[in-house]
Amino acid sequence: MTLTRRRSLWFLAVPLALVAAGSMAIRARGAATQYTTVTVDRGDVAEVVGATGVLQAMITVQVGSQVSGTISQLFADFNSTVRKGDVIAKLEPSAFLARVSQAEANLAAARANVAKSQAAIDDAKQKYERARELSASQLVAPSDLESARATYQGAVAQHRANEAAVQQAEAALNQARVDLDHTVITAPVDGVVLARNVDIGQTVAASFQAPVLFVIANDLKKMQVNASIDEADIGRVHPGQEAAFSVDAFADRTFEGRVEQVRLQPQTTQNVVTYNTIISVDNESQRLMPGMTATVSVVVRKAENALRVPSAALRFRPEGFEEARMASRGESAAGGRGRSAEGRGAKDRGGHPGLVFQLTPGGEPEAHPVRVGLSDGRYVEVLEGLEEGATVVTGADGAASPRVAASAGGSTNPFQPTRPQPRAR
Repeated sequence: MTLTRRRSLWFLAVPLALVAAGSMAIRARGAATQYTTVTVDRGDVAEVVGATGVLQAMITVQVGSQVSGTISQLFADFNSTVRKGDVIAKLEPSAFLARVSQAEANLAAARANVAKSQAAIDDAKQKYERARELSASQLVAPSDLESARATYQGAVAQHRANEAAVQQAEAALNQARVDLDHTVITAPVDGVVLARNVDIGQTVAASFQAPVLFVIANDLKKMQVNASIDEADIGRVHPGQEAAFSVDAFADRTFEGRVEQVRLQPQTTQNVVTYNTIISVDNESQRLMPGMTATVSVVVRKAENALRVPSAALRFRPEGFEEARMASRGESAAGGRGRSAEGRGAKDRGGHPGLVFQLTPGGEPEAHPVRVGLSDGRYVEVLEGLEEGATVVTGADGAASPRVAASAGGSTNPFQPTRPQPRAR
């Protein structure tokens, strides 16, 4: 190939490449951006406070032993259903029976001493009366009369001491019998045994505190969630509010509850202050178990059958859109150009400004100011600016890459717990 021929081919290839590049650019420009839209509908929007907690029985009783001894029999095990008064364990009673026998013998001896002192009183009284009669006739010395009186009074005092000894012996016998009764351990409430901490032959020592033998949950059909709510949110939580929660064991199901109590005692963990909030739960199916970790959402405010849009609609911004340019033209997200009476009326009802986009007849997104209220992280309540059935843009696919703005109406926190909502229609 000659040099002249190579140059001719080169000059021919360059225009062809330019034409091809231009054609590709024209096709790229002509490719329409596909926008994702949703229809504004009605539904419930709930503002929630998120927390985590632990499921527990309404009443959990630790059953211990008031006396020391060796476990001789067990009548309950894990998951056993017991009734109040049922025998669940026994200690070896031989040592306690011996103490009862000893206490009974001491009581018998004390009563015998009372009878003996009563006889001494009778004898001393006769001698004292005889001495008084003889002293009146001046047949005995005054010192003999005083001696007889002292003997009589001493006999009376000894009798009273013996009677007190009888009461002491009776108390010791009662204590021995109580200790013997405590060798039989019964269930204090109706419920289910959650834990058994002893085995047959094990020695329990109750020297300083009662050892825990069993843990009994009163009624697992009625449970509660002990949730820890941050101090920043606790001011919005009150008894009577609805709550929803989920557990890992049943991830596809949402359980309902109600706030029963907000405890005043603060809990500080690594400089984070939380307050324990008790949420009552109906567990008639008994699927929920004590100790499960619950992810809780407390409904602090709720709008029923409200006009709503997905949060994504308030975050969407098309490529090249600048809110500063919109503000320079005298427009605002609260109510279009200027301040109309309608915008002021919406502001009086509360809420805050937002911005959504609707498609023009030519298929281009156009900014549309709205006023929004409650948000649950998935949906946002619309107070002003849209009607039911209108369509708004939530995203775009195509040459233009939309920007996502942190809208005032939508949550951008990925860790914020959201209450399950119905699917958008």
